[in-house]
Amino acid sequence: MSTSTASGDGGQPGARNDDHEPDPRRWRALWVTLVAGFMSLLDVTIVAVALPTVQRDLHASPAQVQWVVSGYALSFALALVTAGRLGDALDRRRIFLLALSGFVLFSAACGAAPSITLLVVARLAQGLAAGFMAPQNSALIQQMFRGAERGRAFGFFGATVGVSSAVGPLAGGAILALASGPQGWRWIFYVNLPIGILAVLLGRRLLPRTQRSGRGHVDVPGIVLLGLGVLALMYPLVQAESGGLGGLWWLFLVGAGLLAAFVWWQRRLVARDTQPLLDPRLFTTVRGYAVGAGVGTLYFIGFSGVWLVFALFYQHGLGFSPLRSGLAVTPFALGSACAAVIAGRLVDRFGRLLTVGGLSGVILGLGGTALLLRLAPLDTAPWIAAPVLFVGGLGSGCVVSPNITMTLRDVPVRMAGAAGGALQTGQRLGAAVGTAALPGLFYVVLGHGHDYRGALVTALCAALVGMAASLALATYDWLHDRRAHTSRGPCPDEFAHSPVHARHS
Repeated sequence: MSTSTASGDGGQPGARNDDHEPDPRRWRALWVTLVAGFMSLLDVTIVAVALPTVQRDLHASPAQVQWVVSGYALSFALALVTAGRLGDALDRRRIFLLALSGFVLFSAACGAAPSITLLVVARLAQGLAAGFMAPQNSALIQQMFRGAERGRAFGFFGATVGVSSAVGPLAGGAILALASGPQGWRWIFYVNLPIGILAVLLGRRLLPRTQRSGRGHVDVPGIVLLGLGVLALMYPLVQAESGGLGGLWWLFLVGAGLLAAFVWWQRRLVARDTQPLLDPRLFTTVRGYAVGAGVGTLYFIGFSGVWLVFALFYQHGLGFSPLRSGLAVTPFALGSACAAVIAGRLVDRFGRLLTVGGLSGVILGLGGTALLLRLAPLDTAPWIAAPVLFVGGLGSGCVVSPNITMTLRDVPVRMAGAAGGALQTGQRLGAAVGTAALPGLFYVVLGHGHDYRGALVTALCAALVGMAASLALATYDWLHDRRAHTSRGPCPDEFAHSPVHARHS
C-alpha cells in the first residue's frame, strides 16, 4: 500500500503524479467512508420525525427535546476544523476509525437513554464523534484519488451529502412505521450499530495510513478562538425556538469578533513560519476555495431548512404520517442521487458552469413546487408536484458534488483535512441558519391566518433567496473564468515554498 499520497501533489488534477501509486483497494475503501459519512449526516435530520414520540416517552419539554436535534448539530460543527487539522498532522485513518467507533458507541447510548438529559448528553457526544469523522472523509478521497478519478469519487461523496439530508425524513418515518410503539424511536439510533460496526471492521482492513506531518505543534489558541466563535454564532440559532434569536442576538457580535481574532492569529502564525490551525492562504491562493465555500454556505441555508418545512406542511397541514411525508419528498432525493454521480464525471469538462446550471434547476424545481402546492387541489398537489421536485433534485445533484470537487481539488493533500473541515463548517453554519429561520418563518405566517399553504410558500420563497445568492456568486465566478480565459489559478504547490509548509510536509 502506498503512503506517498499523504503529501506531494497539490491536489490539482493534471499535476505531476509521478510519486503517486494508486491503491488497488481505493474504491472499496471509498465505500467505507461514504457509508460512515451517510450515517453521520443522516442523523442530522432523521431524528426530527421522532421528536413528538421522544417528548411523550421521556416526559420532556419542547425546549429539551429540541436539543436532541440542535445539540447534535452544534457539537458536529464545533469539531470539524480541529478534527481536520489533527487528521492532517497525525493519521486520518486512525482518527476516522476512532471517531466512527465513538459514533457507534454513542448511538447505542442514545438508544438506551432512560431520560431526556442523558439523551441530550449522548447526542452531544455523538455529534462530536461525527464532527471528527466528517473531514477525514473528504481528506481520504484526496489522498486516495487523482485527476478524473477524484472527480468521480467526489461525485459519490456529493451524492452522499445531498441524499442523506433529503432522505432523513423518509428513513425516520420508515423506522417508526416498522418499530411501532412508544419505544420505537430508539431504533432510529440502534440502526447505526450493525452498519457502524461493519464499517469499522472494513475500515481497519481497507483504509490507507497517512504520513505524519507537523506533529510538533498544535495551535491551541486557534482551536479555542475558532471553537468559541462557532459556538457564539450557532448557539442563538439552535435556541431559536426558545427565543434565542431575540434574547441572545448579542452573541452574533461576539462570534464575529472571535472569528476576526482567529483570522488575525492565523495570519500571525503564518508570518512567524508556524503551523496554523487553518492557513488563511487557502482562501486567498488556492483557486476556487473561497468561492466554493461561499457557494456551499449560501446553498445550505435554503437546502437544509426546506425539509423541515415540508415535514411541517405535510404532517400538520395535510395530516400525513411521517412515512407518507417522507415519500412525498423522495423524488428530490432520487434526482439528487442520480445527478450527483453523473456530475462528478462532468465537472472537469464544464467546471463552474455545472454549478450554475444546477442552482438554476433547484430554483426552478422548488419554485415550481411551491406554485403547485399553492394552487393545485390539496388531495393531489403532492403527487402533481413530484415531477417538478425531481427536477429540483437533479439540479441539487449538480450543485453539491461539483462544488465540493471544485472547492477541494486544488488543495494540497497535506492540508486536505483542515480544508474539508472548514468547508463543512460553513455548510453546517448555513444549515443552522436555514433550519432556524425557515420553520420560524413558517410558524409566523401560520399564526396570522392558519394558512398552511401560505406558510409553506413564504418559507420556500425565503429558501430561494439563499439559493439565488449562491447562484449569483457561482455565476460571477464562471464569468470571471471566461474573461480570464483560464481554467485554473495558481498552482497550490506555492505552499511548498513557505518554510512552515516545507518543514511539515
